[in-house]
Amino acid sequence: MERALNISPSNGPCGAIVTDVDLADIDDAVVAAIRAAWLEHLVLAFTDQHLDLDAFQAVALRFGGFGVDPYFEGLEGHPNVAAVIREADEVSPIFAEAWHSDWSFLANPPTGTMLLSREIPPTGGDTLFANQYAAYDALDESMKSRINGLMGVHSARRGYAPSGLYGDNDTGRSMAIKTSDDAMATQLHPLVRIHPETGRPALFLSMGYTIGIDGMGDDEAQPLLFELYAHQSRQEFVYRHTWEPDMLTLWDNRALLHAATGGYQGHRRLLHRITITN
Repeated sequence: MERALNISPSNGPCGAIVTDVDLADIDDAVVAAIRAAWLEHLVLAFTDQHLDLDAFQAVALRFGGFGVDPYFEGLEGHPNVAAVIREADEVSPIFAEAWHSDWSFLANPPTGTMLLSREIPPTGGDTLFANQYAAYDALDESMKSRINGLMGVHSARRGYAPSGLYGDNDTGRSMAIKTSDDAMATQLHPLVRIHPETGRPALFLSMGYTIGIDGMGDDEAQPLLFELYAHQSRQEFVYRHTWEPDMLTLWDNRALLHAATGGYQGHRRLLHRITITN
């Protein structure tokens, strides 16, 4: 079914550009073809998507329900849409520069995320994606045996607690971020997670949200985690995505990490974001 789509795979370990499709006007067969391509390429970028907020929400609902965004304020009238914005004169740290899978600290993390570009600077602002199928496959057998069955401890505290990066000491930020003591909560997920649709194993941890390993002291857990952090973001697993105006990008949080980049100081950048759940 994928042949019905005009798909140009990247030269990297994941990612593809899809052209000549209007996501506001797709039938069930095209939705199925897109989902098959999404599972294969993990990141799909659709060019020339001129969608208002209602249409953007309608597209997201073709691929699942709305996910929970516990630390973002939604847009007025569209609470499931968040603005990922940085003003031209903003000097706060770049939002989401640490590798992460969206909201992995939830009991049911988002299946996918959609970002729709509204205002793109002339340089910088790429998004990095790291293929965690490939990262797991590249581990030696002794490491696979060591981590299979271990549970990572995930938490939002590093970013969204009052003491976190976006907490009380974060000033001058244009994004509508909410912080809370609730961010101190923890959630367990396997370090090696089986993708529910493909059945493939992928690493499921990140420097952004994984703070420990269940049942293991920090003196043992932290060196192991940092070894895995370094491995999972190696260059051979990473696709660098360059944005264009009116581009909708859909990615799979179950088999990817992503990270924002800067390099556009003096320019405004705005995207709209929806998370998708099962």
